[in-house]
Amino acid sequence: MKKIETQRCIIRTFLEEDINDFMIYRNNEEWMIYQGFKGLSKEEYQEILMKEFSLNDGVQLAIEEKSNKHLIGDIYLKQCEDEFWIGYTINPIYARQGYAFEAAKGIMEWIKYTGGKKIYAGVLPENIASIELLKKLGFKYTETEEDGEKIYFIKV
Repeated sequence: MKKIETQRCIIRTFLEEDINDFMIYRNNEEWMIYQGFKGLSKEEYQEILMKEFSLNDGVQLAIEEKSNKHLIGDIYLKQCEDEFWIGYTINPIYARQGYAFEAAKGIMEWIKYTGGKKIYAGVLPENIASIELLKKLGFKYTETEEDGEKIYFIKV
């Protein structure tokens, strides 16, 4: 995967210079209340984000705003044969501006293009904003839960 471009975003692998901006929102405990991947040191984030790209193991991808080249969020992506799992986080400065929808839609189109058949996302029941985003993207609730999260899916 080289990069995925949407109207306002570039989705790409992380760069060393992204780490400080990543830490600003990922270590904001109030904003990250529904996320598990948070509160780590710079070195721990570097080890995870700078490792070799592997969709089978799962990977965090950077969401860069095209016009200002700032890191505005990230997307988790994991492939299991022709099915994928996604997750997303946007820096609160850029929240409620359509970036998560746009980036997720771009990833969904890429998954479809590469032969993916189904996409899953897990979300805590209290995370109403994320549930609403998944519904807006066309995801349906599977009526199952895993590790306390509601599981949603969409066929692509």
